[in-house]
Amino acid sequence: MKKFFMFVLVIGVMVLIACGGGDQDDGTVVEEGDEASLEAPDSSDDKSPTTKVDSATPSYSGIETDGGTLTRLWADPPTLDPHLTGDTTSAGVVVEIFSGLVALNTDLELVPDIAESWDISGMGEVYTFRIRDDVTFHNGRKVTAADFKWSLERAASPKLASHLADTYLNDIVGASEYIAGEADSIKGITVIDDKTLQITVDAPKAYFLAKLTYPTAYVLDRETVEGGGRNWWVTDPVGTGPFKMSEYSIGERITLERFGGYYRDPQPQLDTIQLNLAGGQAMAMYENDEIDVTGVGLFDLERVQDPNEPLNKELTVAPPGFSVSYIGMNVAQPPFDDVNFRRALNHAIDKELIAKEVLAELVKPAYSILPPGFPGYTPDIKGLTFDPDKAREYLEASKYSDVESRPRIVVTVPGTGGTIGLDLEVIIEMWKQELGVEVEIQQVEWATYLEDLDNRKFQAYAGLGWSADYPDPQDFLDILFHGDSGMNHGNYANNEVDSLLEDARVIQDPIKRVGIYQKAEQMIVDDAAWVPTWFTGEQYALVKPHVIGYRLTPMIVPKLQEVHLD
Repeated sequence: MKKFFMFVLVIGVMVLIACGGGDQDDGTVVEEGDEASLEAPDSSDDKSPTTKVDSATPSYSGIETDGGTLTRLWADPPTLDPHLTGDTTSAGVVVEIFSGLVALNTDLELVPDIAESWDISGMGEVYTFRIRDDVTFHNGRKVTAADFKWSLERAASPKLASHLADTYLNDIVGASEYIAGEADSIKGITVIDDKTLQITVDAPKAYFLAKLTYPTAYVLDRETVEGGGRNWWVTDPVGTGPFKMSEYSIGERITLERFGGYYRDPQPQLDTIQLNLAGGQAMAMYENDEIDVTGVGLFDLERVQDPNEPLNKELTVAPPGFSVSYIGMNVAQPPFDDVNFRRALNHAIDKELIAKEVLAELVKPAYSILPPGFPGYTPDIKGLTFDPDKAREYLEASKYSDVESRPRIVVTVPGTGGTIGLDLEVIIEMWKQELGVEVEIQQVEWATYLEDLDNRKFQAYAGLGWSADYPDPQDFLDILFHGDSGMNHGNYANNEVDSLLEDARVIQDPIKRVGIYQKAEQMIVDDAAWVPTWFTGEQYALVKPHVIGYRLTPMIVPKLQEVHLD
């Protein structure tokens, strides 16, 4: 999966995984787009910083487990409420505690989850799901179709005000009216009986089932949620996943323990998962056997690649992630309301130079939106490459060529006073040298940054990226650039692009559908809706030899149930 991740470059190093928490000075590169907020929130404002959860879990016998504890670096998640989860820091934990009708496995294949099977009828708009009979919440209560109806309506409730509902549930008939407070229920969700749920969508859509793998569609225990208040997930996050939370100490640790009543194979074998939220130097902690997995930073990469180095035997090369980092611009605010100004900024950046000389080729320059290897990707997209002469021509043609009358430009990045990343520093200097465009930086704490991003408060924003929720181009192009999308934080609007994206939603021919997405992508790039910066290159991680079955995946999926310790 998922959502926004904080993109941090420290001493020329990209941080892409939630195992790098806290202290960044070690230059850790971390894997798979499970992006963590690397600043641990101040726990002094939390009235209950340590919570231990005692769930009335039924006893299950006959399950052989290896046991043991897997220890990782992480960061405090903005939320563990699945229906509010919009970032990878949260999602990396949420997918292990909660679950839904369908899921993506570690091969990124769509597989049955709580729904053991389903039928698609009508013209492809009606989905009938059959709920497994052996699924319980962590408190022992059986999951029914009514739980899913309540959960989906709770996710879309105007009272909850989740900014994700309109993006991930709006295909369901009646969902938009319910989200707007114009209906008492979602018309397209019907409980046939305790084990049968029917969902009707507004048109046949190839990506709908994949959308249900997103946490917005996860099932929750109504009694737990309604009895726990807004932050119920801090005190009692009852889910259905392979692990349950037994402790959350803000700024210190999250402890997950095996759920003995889990309904799918493989059964989880780890006794516990310890997520260290206090930070530290990842490489030093790994070498001191304090953590079991870490990314490898620039300063350590040459050393661990040496065959004579003992750590070399533990080095793993991860595939490039399905993610893209970028600088966003609010096209409703000057000077970014001028397409020529936006194009000028794009053409003024020498990404090849930065990738090679600053970032040690740990990233690949991005000139398009869809990442390499992702469905719909094509190298034929013509990007706005480095061309200082063309950059100056576009600036001169814009409304903001006169430096004296040009509006003040503020780029907001996540953080609390630390480095903004060498890549962004170099980009800002290139804008100044090539165009005479000067930029101010504002830093905002990660959770607040996400909230302000959703409210479209920023003039321009950087330091983040988008990681795939599910393997379909709709997840990038439609969600991020359609004029009516709640995730279109830059207010980009192009009627022709919107029409193409709407056509692609319902076309069943996969070749024609991909062709439409590629046409829309080229138009988005030509409009300079973003400054796309980097795709991930090969990522390096160290995994302790006693950790068996740990997969490095290009997007977040539930996977720790497959891990055991030798």
